[in-house]
Amino acid sequence: MWPGQVWQLVRGEIPIGEIHVTDADFPWLTGRFVARDGFQHVRHLFEEELTLMDREGELDIETWESIYQQITDTLALVKADGTPVAEFLLHIKDGDAWFRWSDEPFDGVNA
Repeated sequence: MWPGQVWQLVRGEIPIGEIHVTDADFPWLTGRFVARDGFQHVRHLFEEELTLMDREGELDIETWESIYQQITDTLALVKADGTPVAEFLLHIKDGDAWFRWSDEPFDGVNA
């Protein structure tokens, strides 16, 4: 169902990236990320988010939540059918993206 779809990452009304879905392992979708003009302004947030997650030891949840809040305050994830999702958890590294989403707000986030 999902592989082959193209989802968009948007800032305001402007698409700044595309995720070409290649695999689905519910609840996660994975794909190839293609950056567009404007992504360079938020790239650092995704880099910082993954740096925190990849660090040895216990995750600094407060710092991670602060960074991720900046992502969700700034960006929207739009399904292949053009519908924005209510909540999402998106990781981007180089040309790869993996994400989960909900049409309803998440009760709790598990990175």
